[in-house]
Amino acid sequence: MDLYAENILDHYRDPRHKGVLANADITHSEANISCGDEVTLHIRIEDNRIADIAWEGTGCAISQAGISILCEELHGMSVHDATALTKEDIYELLGIPVGPRRFKCALLCLHTLKNALHICEGEPVQDWLQTVEIEDE
Repeated sequence: MDLYAENILDHYRDPRHKGVLANADITHSEANISCGDEVTLHIRIEDNRIADIAWEGTGCAISQAGISILCEELHGMSVHDATALTKEDIYELLGIPVGPRRFKCALLCLHTLKNALHICEGEPVQDWLQTVEIEDE
């Protein structure tokens, strides 16, 4: 399978939910310091569901498509289900094999989401190992 599958390129060229959410309950930013990819996530929660979501960011096709694809999945999802997402869920959403050199690009969206939800719950932000359970950095 090509590194940049059509789904990745589609979301990179035509990102979904990209922008600022003025009435967000939480806004949180994360960066992949190894390559410079950045994502800011804006979430509005109503009745323990993600009522609206938007994002801003810069970076490679995988990181930017990943957050676009994840936002489509998250819109309307319960906070409980969003909190339970795993790196395997993200890999499945991306639909491409992710090697050791690109896993932080692919999982930046999950890391940002998990920390945004931690902040929303009044919990401290977590590092990569805690949020996405990466064994092989």
